[in-house]
Amino acid sequence: MSDFLERVAAERRADVAADAASRDEFALRAEAMTWHRQLGLRVQSYAQRLQVIAEIKRVSPSSGVLDVGVDPSAQARRYAAAGASAISVLVEPRHWGGSLADLEAVRASVELPVLAKDVVVDDRQLLLVRAAGADIVLLIAELLDDETLRRFVQMARHLGMEALVEAHEPLAFGRAVASGARLIGVNARNLRNPGVIDSGRIRQLHSFVLPTQVLVAESGITSIDDARMLPARVDAVLVGTALMRADDPGPLIRGIASIKRTVSV
Repeated sequence: MSDFLERVAAERRADVAADAASRDEFALRAEAMTWHRQLGLRVQSYAQRLQVIAEIKRVSPSSGVLDVGVDPSAQARRYAAAGASAISVLVEPRHWGGSLADLEAVRASVELPVLAKDVVVDDRQLLLVRAAGADIVLLIAELLDDETLRRFVQMARHLGMEALVEAHEPLAFGRAVASGARLIGVNARNLRNPGVIDSGRIRQLHSFVLPTQVLVAESGITSIDDARMLPARVDAVLVGTALMRADDPGPLIRGIASIKRTVSV
C-alpha cells in the first residue's frame, strides 16, 4: 500500500522547487512581512464553550468531490455568521482542490483568523501562505523531524502566524506537544491512509497536551453529538466535510459552538 502522505509531500516539494524558479525569495519574504495584523486563534484552554474551525475544501481524498464550484468568500461569510471562531482553507491543489487564491479570497472576506491547510515541507510554503494572508498554518508532525518542526513553529511566529501542529500517531503527537506550538491537533484521520478514521484517537491522546496549549480535534466530526462526546479537554473542533456537504452549514456550527465545556486549567 502506498503512503499517501509521503506521496503528497513529494509533490509539494516539486511544487516548491517550481515556484522558487519563478519567484524571487527576497520579494516573497518582503510580501509575507507586510502583514502586520496577528489574528491568533481566539481560543483559550479556559473557554466555556467549544470553538469551531470551519473548513472550506472542494475535494476530500477519501470522500471525493464535495463542492468543486464553491465560492470561498461566500462560504466563509456563512461560517462567520453562524459563529465559527476561525476559517480553515485548503491550499493543496491536487487532492483537496485548494489554492492560494482561495486563501486570499477568504482573507479578504472575513475578520476571523484564517488557517492555511497544506502539506508543509519547506520554509517557502510558510512565506507563501503568510503573503496570502494566513494567520495560522498547519504543520504535520509525522512529516517533519524535531528540529524542522521547531524551526517551522518559530518561523511561523516570526512571520506573525501561529502554527497548528497536528498528529495522528501517538509518537508523533508527543513530538507535536514538545514542538513549542501553542495549538495542537489530534487528527482522527490517518493521512498515510486517508480512508481510515480512528474516532478514539482523541480520547487516547488528549491528556498529554500541556495546560497552556489549545487542543483541537480534527476529522470525523459530522454531528453535534460527535462533538458532544469529545473529552472535556478539547478546546476546538475542525469540521470540514460535513459543512461542505450541508445545504446550510449554520445549524451544525451553531450547535457545536453551543456545547459547554466543564474543564478549567
